[in-house]
Amino acid sequence: MEAFCFILTGSFVALSCGLLGVFLILRKMAMVGDAISHAVLPGIVLAYLVSESRDTIPMLLGAAAVGVLTTLLIEWLYSKARLQMDASIGITFTWLFAIGIILISLYTGQVDLDQDCVLYGEIAYVPLDLWILPNGKMLGPGPVWITGGGFLLILGLVIFGFRGFEITTFNPEYAAAIGISTVFWHYLLMSAVSITTVISFESVGAILVVAFLIVPPATAYLLTDKLQHMLWLTALFGVLSAFFGYYLAVAIDGSIAGAMSVVAGIFLTLALLLSPKGGVLRKQKIPSRTVG
Repeated sequence: MEAFCFILTGSFVALSCGLLGVFLILRKMAMVGDAISHAVLPGIVLAYLVSESRDTIPMLLGAAAVGVLTTLLIEWLYSKARLQMDASIGITFTWLFAIGIILISLYTGQVDLDQDCVLYGEIAYVPLDLWILPNGKMLGPGPVWITGGGFLLILGLVIFGFRGFEITTFNPEYAAAIGISTVFWHYLLMSAVSITTVISFESVGAILVVAFLIVPPATAYLLTDKLQHMLWLTALFGVLSAFFGYYLAVAIDGSIAGAMSVVAGIFLTLALLLSPKGGVLRKQKIPSRTVG
């Protein structure tokens, strides 16, 4: 049963992050998820200071609010201050992360609240985090319900907003010309990434969230030129990474999140070597032409 909880939670996170990660990869904004996972620290601390509680809901609300703020700051630095996107991301998340560390050192010195416990969750604790109703009924591990609900939300968003995300990703000028708001779809995507990142990293850890945001979509990108195929392949590689990663962790008695990330990296390496779009090994097999 524990194995099922680990794999199911990892799969939900892989699917949620991967579906959004496809559009981040195509928009060349892959590191936004990493930025958000660090930048939300001050939101978590402020939520604790206001609510005087370490309950999940206040923490998620505070983190999600600052996550959205992070995307706004990144976009402002990029579009208004005319900095490069990578510079905008680096400036924003390091600045907000530093503010969070200062808040922790000033106001939470007597409380078990530090950047490790609020940022780097551990998937191994999933079976222990039970959701118990006020009447005493036990519904099972809370992270499974939370990440599952997050996946359904993101799946619905991608299905119903597919056309908007597609056209604003590949041809924003044409979208603007026919009256589609590129700003709306951009911030909708960034808000979804922010909320998904916050929901996921408390359960599985920031490293695994970032890995699932980037690696399965990048793997799929190497294998196909069609957006729908890329989404399906991303989902497949994400679930396979969660499945085989868990059993790799069991075999080596190591970190579950780390093993899932390693398996995702193995799939990426295989795609890099064998991709029909121009894998390294396939390129070496193509005979060179002689001009004459």
